[in-house]
Amino acid sequence: MADWTETYRPETLAEVRGNDKACNQLREWADTWDSHQEAVVLHGSPGIGKTSAAHALAADLGWDTIELNASDQRTASVVERVAGEAAKSGTLTAGGSGRRLVVLDEADNLHGNVDRGGSRAITSLIKDAGQPVILIANDFYEMSRSLRDACEEIEFRDVSARSILPVLRDICRRENVEFEAEALERLAEQNDGDLRGAVNDLQAIAERTETLTAEDVVTGERDSKRGIFEFLDALIKDEDAQGALQASYEVDETPDDLINWIEDNVPKDYEGQELADAFSFLSNADRWLGRVRASQEYKYWRYAGDNMTAGVAASRRSAKGGWTRYGPPSYWSKLGRSRSTRDRQDGIARKIAAGSGLSMGTARRSVLPYLSAMTHHCKPRELTVEMAARYDLDEKDLSFITGSGESTNKVESIVADAQEQREEDAVAHSGGAFEGVTRDAENPGDEPDNDDTGGDDTENEAVDEEPATDGAEVELANGCESAIETGVHADNENNGGDESEDAAEDSQSGLSDFY
Repeated sequence: MADWTETYRPETLAEVRGNDKACNQLREWADTWDSHQEAVVLHGSPGIGKTSAAHALAADLGWDTIELNASDQRTASVVERVAGEAAKSGTLTAGGSGRRLVVLDEADNLHGNVDRGGSRAITSLIKDAGQPVILIANDFYEMSRSLRDACEEIEFRDVSARSILPVLRDICRRENVEFEAEALERLAEQNDGDLRGAVNDLQAIAERTETLTAEDVVTGERDSKRGIFEFLDALIKDEDAQGALQASYEVDETPDDLINWIEDNVPKDYEGQELADAFSFLSNADRWLGRVRASQEYKYWRYAGDNMTAGVAASRRSAKGGWTRYGPPSYWSKLGRSRSTRDRQDGIARKIAAGSGLSMGTARRSVLPYLSAMTHHCKPRELTVEMAARYDLDEKDLSFITGSGESTNKVESIVADAQEQREEDAVAHSGGAFEGVTRDAENPGDEPDNDDTGGDDTENEAVDEEPATDGAEVELANGCESAIETGVHADNENNGGDESEDAAEDSQSGLSDFY
């Protein structure tokens, strides 16, 4: 038996049920495409007719269609080859318009490296397309911001049971399926919002019975996920404590993400004492989530869930009506903006860890803050140069630690001095081997005793140079030790006659000896 969802797919926009306003917006977008040439994204719950509306529009206007789905190999090259050429070049089609509609389904199913450039390729495509492009998405906010900003937005809402019922009746008549009115009503209510699911359920029941009765319809609810915005609306405005808790079971979000959604959107409807009570429950939920992270005991999630759902719902003091524009947590956008900072911090911690024999976590938490305090604004200069030399820091690394501007002459000169010091240290710690080779090449006829004398001079020079370099290392190491023990700036005091002996030790051990 053929799939009824395909057999009875709407052939025109007029046949798309339950979203007249969205269909009118889509038709207006298509009629005025020549003037704006923007792509459009159709978003809403699965099974409500988004893809059907796109194909129905093409049929109405006589446009050919090219469809690319996330199940394909949607890499940058595939997008350019399959959709890009279709969008950028006009084609001779059966219709008089010569248009080709590019339909990109599951546009919210793009996750960076998984698609290996597909997201960037699609964003680039829709900006440069010479043909109409429709993107289909279940969750508008799962799409990248650059992709959302490049498109016009049309929201398709869930199809009501009242709109689903006529479709089921029509299919039963066309397929000669006898039915009880109550059976179709149950199917429509059970799949409220999901027209495709209702048609699939109808076909499944019709294949095993001659007459569709109310008893044939399974009364259990379909295993579906509630959208986050629908959940927020129910939690903040409608449900009691028990209902809010049960509604949270249908949301495909972890407790760590769900608390961020609730925290950001509750203040849009709650105020005064009810807002204070709601945040008190959210605070309790956050404490339980902290226990989960500390102990890895995920049984504590239930207590966090009770507080962030039932507790918030119980805090409501007055009825909440109307429509509220809920949005994704601002915490996520802050993480995105601070990502470059965190990447820079991790890169510096990696250098410190490699140079001191520490873990990255220890370098980040226990060393980097003290280095920053000790060399604030590159002062003292000698210590800053030694730090840059020891960890091979570049201008960006140094400006991050010291809080100085990246392009300042001071930072550039310190990095140059540090590089020079690294080169001098490399020669000094070589034991004069390179200088001996150079001297032998220049004076091949020297007597052995002359060579010995020259070797002694070189060795003496190396010895004379080492205390100055290692003294700076002692200052850096002692400064870190003092700062870590007391939590204040290093006093950088010398140790008198024991300095050279300490220096010899410190030059071998580095900062790791002091933790």
